[in-house]
Amino acid sequence: MVSTAVSTSASKAVSKVTTAPSGPELSQLVQGYWRLADWGMTPQERLTFLKQHIELGVTTVDHADIYGNYECEQLFGEALALDSQIRDEIQIITKCDINLCSEKFAARKINHYDTSAKHIYQSVDNSLQRLGVNEIDVLLIHRPDVLMDADEVAEAFTELHKVGKVKHFGVSNFSPRQFDLLQSRLSKPLVTNQVEINPLNFEVAHDGTLDQLQQLRVSPMALSTLAGGEIFSGQSEQVQRVRGELEAIRQEVGASSIDQIIFAWVKRLPSKPLPIVGSGKIDRVKAAVEAMDIELTREQWYRVWVASKGHGVP
Repeated sequence: MVSTAVSTSASKAVSKVTTAPSGPELSQLVQGYWRLADWGMTPQERLTFLKQHIELGVTTVDHADIYGNYECEQLFGEALALDSQIRDEIQIITKCDINLCSEKFAARKINHYDTSAKHIYQSVDNSLQRLGVNEIDVLLIHRPDVLMDADEVAEAFTELHKVGKVKHFGVSNFSPRQFDLLQSRLSKPLVTNQVEINPLNFEVAHDGTLDQLQQLRVSPMALSTLAGGEIFSGQSEQVQRVRGELEAIRQEVGASSIDQIIFAWVKRLPSKPLPIVGSGKIDRVKAAVEAMDIELTREQWYRVWVASKGHGVP
């Protein structure tokens, strides 16, 4: 059986999905802005790009306070200020708890994590100011913090929701036990766990992370979907095996590029991940949108698994 070839319709758009039983509606694909500072766009060009991917149905945007050395939220906010009505068309996700060494924080000696209520409050206020908005749709704890006091984080989340600064909460890079710990203190359920999923690294499919999310009917967000470009440029044996298999499947389904097969491969997981697109080129976003119509067979999916692992299934 050969999967349906991808459509090239310019009017194609992705749909919205509810990420958790009481969670928000987010777009099936998420536009990542972690490299916005590297794109070299003017504020008007940023706004144009934003409007273009909104037209494709990609209405959810992913940020973090630290992206671009604490500058990407500000750059996005400058574009948003040019057309304030756009705010009602998008869902803004941002993250907190990583403290980076930077000229902006000269007193810091090492990178570290901080999930104290004080830091969470300050980070949210900073993000709201930089983005130029009144409310964040989803706030994520960016990295697991060994010193995280779940009661303190829960108290901060409850207060932020009460005062209308954050609608929903989630986590990023959390293990199932870490997710359970924080959830045990919350009255408002976590709505996602943003984790790395790509053909070179999909340990979350085997360590219980995606099983837990499927059990809870919570959709993960898939970061580093294209493995930071390693799949296209890497020369390791694993990368060459995976690249070759992706190319073979690309030809079978009539896709225009192997990155479309990667997005389809991630989408095939039953936990229903929302892949994050990291490119600032609208043609790459269009290609990802088109990939949502590609349905890989089980055998095609496992061919990529075998290529990545370097052995057959047990």
